[in-house]
Parts: sequence; structure tokens; C-alpha cells
Amino acid sequence: MTKGNDHPIALITGASSGIGEALAQCFAGAAHDLVLVARSADKLQALAQRLQNQYQVRALVLPADLSEPGSVERLAATLRRRRRVPDVLVNCAGVLEQQAFTRMRPAAHQAIIDLNISALTAMLSHFLPAMQERRSGRVLNVASIAAFQPIPLLATYAASKAYVLSLTESLSEELRGTGVTVSALCPGITATNMVSAAQQGSPGLKLPDFLVGDAGQVAEDGYDACMRGEVIKVPGAINLAGMLAGRVTPKWLQRRVTGTLGRATFKA
Repeated sequence: MTKGNDHPIALITGASSGIGEALAQCFAGAAHDLVLVARSADKLQALAQRLQNQYQVRALVLPADLSEPGSVERLAATLRRRRRVPDVLVNCAGVLEQQAFTRMRPAAHQAIIDLNISALTAMLSHFLPAMQERRSGRVLNVASIAAFQPIPLLATYAASKAYVLSLTESLSEELRGTGVTVSALCPGITATNMVSAAQQGSPGLKLPDFLVGDAGQVAEDGYDACMRGEVIKVPGAINLAGMLAGRVTPKWLQRRVTGTLGRATFKA
């Protein structure tokens, strides 16, 4: 925490839109100062100005492409210089591409891995040690309902989110009793720019309205889970029921069901 400032600091990646933007609002509304990170400087500046005016908190904007080598290290060094040590780390930056695995370019698969896995792991590696040392801190990793089962046509994305969920569960137990909690937010399909881009890229993508969640509500659920130290949060009754059913369903049957539903949903 910055000296002379009573507000805890929340560092939020992927803050320029969607769930990340909504989470920034949740933390600002709970009197957290903010460090906002995403690629779009203009969107971050507009968000920072709005939240500062609305909640009388401070918001530091640090535009960065976290998928680039060395970007997380540079971000951590900047925050050390500015003495903006985060009390809360929210890893929300992520990328999705919906398409048959064999139709995606190798670079597209790598882009998902670089941001969803490598950047998130680097963020944890840089910021968790300080939290553990001071015996206080909270982490919220944004995973997905896709982490619980194979998803044809979203294979690399789903696998990346399974990694996030597994890492979160492992760290939550590893850090038990240290004063640091690690939570995973696992939303279903949510009305965000990322989902809109997937729909535009696949005109045959069919998403029933009742399956599309509200980013604001998802963020509120994630904020509450993070502050309680809840390890896994699946927002929405339908998503929760699907997750619980998936955990007791044989793997071979899961693959058949998700394959059938995936082909029916993603009709190119």
C-alpha cells in the first residue's frame, strides 16, 4: 500500500472492457485505489477518469501488452518505483478464438497460451511473494466454465482456462494460513467484447439469450468471492448446475455431450 494513503490498491489486468472493467468498478466502489492494465490506453484513461470522479479513488493507468516478453517484469518494476504495491491482484486479461483447432494458425494458438497462461503465471510470480511476505493479499484469477470440461472448437482456450483453475486451486492450498487467498472466477458465456468478436468471426454461432450472462453481475460475484477468499466461484445457477453435473459425469460422456452441443452451437 502506498504510504500516506488509507485505500488498499487493486491491480487489474484486462481492465479496459468487459468483466475487467466491471471488476474495476466493483473495487473502486469498495474504496480501492486502482492500477489499470490493458493494451488500450485511451479506454483505460476514460475508465480511470470516470471511476476517480465517481468514487474519489486514485487510478493509475499503465497500458501494456502482457503477452509480450518482459512486459510483466517491466510492469512490476514500474510499480515498485512508484511504491504502488497491490493488496489485490486481479488477472482478467485473456483472449479467445473460436474455430476448429486445425483451422487456426499456429500463432493464434500461441497467442492464447502467451496471454492466458504465461502472462498470468508471470503476474503471480512477481506479485505473490510480496503478499506472502507481508502475510496479506488477495488474488482473483478469471478462468471460465470451460475449465471444467473439453470444449470442441474452443480447445486451446478451454485448456488454457483449465490451467488457470488448476493453478488457482494448487496455490490456494499452498498458501493456506499465510494470510493470502487465491480465487478463481469461472463465468459462463458473458456479454463482452471478446464474445462479440467470436460471434462476428463465426456467423453461425448461436447463443441463446438465457445463456449469456451480464458482465456487471459476474464481476460482483467475483469481487465477493475474492474478498471472502472463496477458492472457486461459478456465477449463475445454470453454469453452476452444469459444472456440478460435469464433475460427476464420466469423461467419455462429457466429450460426447460437449461435442454434440458444440457442433450444434457453432455452425459455420
